[in-house]
Amino acid sequence: MCGIFAYLNYLTPKSRKEVLEILVNGLKRLEYRGYDSAGVAIDGPDPKAMLTIVKAIGKVKALEDKINATEDKLNFDDVTDSHVGISHTRWATHGVPCDRNAHPQRSDDNGSFVVVHNGIVTNYKDIKVFLSKKGFEFESDTDTEVIVKLVHHIYTVHPNWSFREIVEHVIAQLEGAYALCFKSRFYPGECVATRRGSPLLVGIKTKTRLATDHVPILYSKAHDHLGLFYKEPLIPDHRPHGRELPLIPRSESTSEFQPLEDKEVEYFFASDASAVIEHTNRVIFLEDDDVAAVKDGLLSIHRLRRSTEDPHAREITTVKMEIQQIMKGNYSFFMQKEIFEQPESVVNTMRGRMNFENQTVILGGIKDYIPEIRRCRRLMLIGCGTSYHSAVATRQLLEELTELPVMVELASDFLDRNTPVFRDDVCFFISQSGETADSLMALRY
Repeated sequence: MCGIFAYLNYLTPKSRKEVLEILVNGLKRLEYRGYDSAGVAIDGPDPKAMLTIVKAIGKVKALEDKINATEDKLNFDDVTDSHVGISHTRWATHGVPCDRNAHPQRSDDNGSFVVVHNGIVTNYKDIKVFLSKKGFEFESDTDTEVIVKLVHHIYTVHPNWSFREIVEHVIAQLEGAYALCFKSRFYPGECVATRRGSPLLVGIKTKTRLATDHVPILYSKAHDHLGLFYKEPLIPDHRPHGRELPLIPRSESTSEFQPLEDKEVEYFFASDASAVIEHTNRVIFLEDDDVAAVKDGLLSIHRLRRSTEDPHAREITTVKMEIQQIMKGNYSFFMQKEIFEQPESVVNTMRGRMNFENQTVILGGIKDYIPEIRRCRRLMLIGCGTSYHSAVATRQLLEELTELPVMVELASDFLDRNTPVFRDDVCFFISQSGETADSLMALRY
């Protein structure tokens, strides 16, 4: 689990120092997601030349100190109206914590393309073999580097494609879970982000009111995104639900988000709302396979395929979270804060759901499915780690209350056994973070 934070200012003058402070402070909010290493990528003195990447081993404070130590080289006082910066705090999964394995990962020595990644790409070795045959050399042990080098390869083959089209082509080749943010010196002022299985949101800050509370979904043109280095698609369609419909091209001129009056706008891409709440409370939570692209200050959200269950737009929601809620307060550590706040957290969680006067419980997420649950053959609780143990702890209570057989499954074992699931079974998938890879794969199964 890693933390991603990106910042784009359009027609909003910011000095390089201000941009770096925003990026570093965003990473500090996400440090609970990983503290092996951290890094940032910003424009250099010449945006069309080499990008500037700064990395440090350890916590975000080490990165902050390294940035401050290179103040003269980074030209802190340089002001720009439009700029994209991406940053990352890492929990190592592929490769030991070191500078070359830290993110952002680059496509070449000039940093033509850079990426930050949260997740695991399971077929990275196959892609790495393909790229090695094309002459690419790798400097890290990460699965992330193959992504950014694949982006560069597609750019060299299709230099007229848009940044978004290149990214769409790349993610069609990837297996696994990911949240990705891309930046390139070939596309100054543009940022492309996408996710599958790992969380990602877009925060929006404007001086004026927004033109809409919803951003329409665009469906990409039906050109061949597969077969780049395999005759067959690298991955099957992982969407187990939804009848796929033909792709419908739409005019982008009326389907992009922008402020209603002034064009000044700032965008924040983050793994968690805690990183953006000090800047804005208006966010869009991206769904799996969404591709969010910002160009000339305009935000558009695309999907490769369309199914009957897809909504036609992503809602801009208002996050009700105070900055004090995500700070340590008077506690020495976040874990200490979590321990002492447990009683309050339980009360807040159950507020509005339990009525002690009427002795009733209302769970809004499942109340619409009560008839199906009552008719089911059995209940299946599926999870990993502490989520699995919580299922074990509640199994007896559920059996007593529902008078239904309750099965508890470890998600990884559930997949390995190809466990039979019947039409009248009801499955509950339990995850503390919402990002547990085995639980997500079991859900897709």
